[in-house]
Order: sequence, then structure tokens, then C-alpha cells
Amino acid sequence: MNKAIYIGTDSGATTTKIAAVRRDGEPVAQTVLQRPTESGAGRTGVLEGWIRAIDAFLELDGFTWSNVAGVGLAIPGPYLGYGIMDRSANFPPEFAGWNVHDDFALALASRAGHPLPLVVGNDGNFGGVAEAKLARRGRRASVLMLMPGSGLGCAFIDADGRPLDGDTLAGMESGHMPAAVNMLGWQGEPLPCGCGRNWGCVEAYTTISGLGHLLEHKLAEFPEHELAKSDAPQKTKVLSLRDRAQTGDPLAVSIFDFQARVMGLHVASLTMTLDAGIVVIGGGLMDAAATTQEFRDRYLRIVGETAAPFLWPAQRESMQIVPASLGDLSQAIGAALMALSAAE
Repeated sequence: MNKAIYIGTDSGATTTKIAAVRRDGEPVAQTVLQRPTESGAGRTGVLEGWIRAIDAFLELDGFTWSNVAGVGLAIPGPYLGYGIMDRSANFPPEFAGWNVHDDFALALASRAGHPLPLVVGNDGNFGGVAEAKLARRGRRASVLMLMPGSGLGCAFIDADGRPLDGDTLAGMESGHMPAAVNMLGWQGEPLPCGCGRNWGCVEAYTTISGLGHLLEHKLAEFPEHELAKSDAPQKTKVLSLRDRAQTGDPLAVSIFDFQARVMGLHVASLTMTLDAGIVVIGGGLMDAAATTQEFRDRYLRIVGETAAPFLWPAQRESMQIVPASLGDLSQAIGAALMALSAAE
């Protein structure tokens, strides 16, 4: 099969993204194809939507199903077992218990006319696989990936390109470790987290999910700030912070500096266990289309400076902290790479 490709399907409850790689691991295209997931149409609707999305991708890039040598599926956790969904925060409750692997494998076989190898895994871990491949640039090293967005995506990829999944596929859910904010002078109760834990999850201090609480905390230091007097909805205030920080707003800058220091302590803590040679930071804070180079450089610098005192000397010397490169491509490309790896 000279034109063999490996399809990566990255599915959330709202949007499904499709990408593919060739046998050499290089992407077929530099953009993803996006389609609605149709989770409101139930399990069958989702399966049909995935197949239609792959159909569209193949047609767009000049391939047919005869070229497809394997498929990877990236979906959010948690899981009851391999390829079996547990209760997800994003998918409808009735999706809990769905054996996605078996049903998708049957749908793929029906459409292709023969069985296709299928691998299923955590979307964050698969995204880490793709980012790690780029970040290494030929160097043999393990990679820690941290993606602050609405939540904190985390992955650890070993030097052979394999993600740390764990026995229940919940490996590297490090956003729900307790944050060492006491070392940063934090006073008051731990911030709440959507996971239900009350010990002050790292995610609550480093992502959009906790920005409202951080804003309220910081307004006590900036009582004359316009946001302290604004009647705008809380969400509007929160979503203005990134832009404000890029124009030098002292309150907004202090919030993102604090998030960067929490992330730095988290990097140091994870390094004591994982000893990764490269740390990739992604998410909306590293989005080149939405943030300035100065903003991104400042965030990464503070992460590194905060982590450094707690690392071993050799780690301080060799560790690289770099921005993510793939954006929306990462999880679909990672799923495709995992399909390729499973076929080798």
C-alpha cells in the first residue's frame, strides 16, 4: 500500500477533528478537518458523524478507504476500561459505559469493507505524543506536556514516544494534584475544582476554570481597578483578562504571573517523579494568534525561574521549556501517530 495513511480522530462532545499521517509519521495536511460531533444524536449519531468526517477528509485530500491502514481515536476520560467511557463532564450521561472501541471498530469495518486496526486513548495523552515528536527535534528525551485551557491537559511521553496511560487510563491527570500555593503566599481556603476535590487542584490555579476566583482574590489588592466597579457579567470580566495582560494592565499581569508561578512549582514537582528532559507548555496562553510574543515569553520565563530552585543541578542544566507548536492539530495527529505505532 504505497499511499498508506493512518487516520487520527479527535472527538469532544461538540467538535470532531480529523487528521492523518503517512508511514514516515509526517502529517498528510497542515490543517485539521472539523465537523460537529452530534453527541445529541446519541451513540449511533456520533459513530455516523465520525465516519462522515473521515469520508470528507479522504475526499478532500485525494484518498480512499483503501489507503487507510489504521485509525486512532482520542476521547476525553475518565474510562471504565480500555475504550469504554465512564461519566464524562462533556458527553451526555447516557454515554457512560459505552464501549467506543468495539462499536467504532465495527463501523470502520463496515465502511472500509474489511477490519481496520483501531487504537483508543486519552485525548491529552495523544496530543502529547504529537507535540513530543516535534519538541524532540531528533533528540532522545522524554517529554512532559502541560496544556492550560478550560482545564489542564497533561501528558508524559517516554523517549520511545509512548504516553503514560496508567492502569485505569487515568495516568497523568496531574491537574488534580494539590497545588503548593502556600509557597507563593496564598492565604485563604483552597480554590474549588470541577472534579470535586477540595484540596486545591493545580487546575484551579492555572486555567480558565479558576480565573474568576483569582480575579476576586486579586481585586482586594486593586480596589480602584475598573473591574472592581464594573457591572459586567463575571464571565465577561474573566475573558477580558488575557487581552488586558497584554496591554500591561497590572491586575491582569499579576494574575497570569501567579498562574505561571503555580505552573512552575507543578513542573518542579512532576520533574521529581518523571525527570523529563523537555517540558512543552501549550493551551490558549501559547496561542500565537491570540497572544503576543512578549506575553508568551514572560509566562515561560516565570515557569522556568520558579521551577529551577527545586530541580537537581543536572536537570536545571539540561531541561528545556518550550511552547507547543501544533495547536488544534495535536490530538488528531497524536491519534494518527498512535495508530501508526500500533501497526509497526
